[in-house]
Amino acid sequence: MRSSKAYTLVELLVVIVIMGIAGALVIPSMGQTGVLRVQAAVRTVVSDITFAQSDGLAYQRGRAIVFDVTKNRYTLVDIRGTTIDADLNAIQATNLNQAEFGGARITKAEFGEASSTLIFDEMGGPVTTAGGNVPAADGIIEITGSDQVFRITVEGYTGRVTTERVSP
Repeated sequence: MRSSKAYTLVELLVVIVIMGIAGALVIPSMGQTGVLRVQAAVRTVVSDITFAQSDGLAYQRGRAIVFDVTKNRYTLVDIRGTTIDADLNAIQATNLNQAEFGGARITKAEFGEASSTLIFDEMGGPVTTAGGNVPAADGIIEITGSDQVFRITVEGYTGRVTTERVSP
C-alpha cells in the first residue's frame, strides 16, 4: 500500500459545503452596514446632546446646539450672555455628510417657534432663549437614511433624551 498526499473528493466536498454555509450566513449581514451607519449617526447626535447638557452643568454656563438641516450638520456652542454665535463660540462641529454615517440626513430639527437651535441653561435644562429661564417645550430631531427614520425627542423641563424608530 502506498500513502497518498492528496485530498479525496469527499474531503473537498465537505470543505466546499462548509464554506457555502458560512458565506450564506455572512453575506446578508454585510448588506446591513448602511443601517448600522445611520444608527451610528443617531447615537452620535444623542451623545452630543447629553454632552452639551453635562458640559453646561459642569461649567455652569449655557450651551446650545445649532442644527443646520440644509448642510446636514450641527454645532455645539458656548452661550455668552444672551448671544448664540456658532462661528465665534463653537465648541464642536459635527458633519453628518461623512462616509462613516452612511448617508444619514437630518430632515427635521424643531425646538419651538420654528427654531432649529436647542438651548440649555447652566443647569442642563432646555430653555426657550439664550440666557433665559423659561423652560422649553419638547423638541425633536429626525434623521433618515437606509430606508429608516429615527426621531430623537428632547423633553421640555427635564431635558430627557429618547430615541424611537418611526416608519418611513
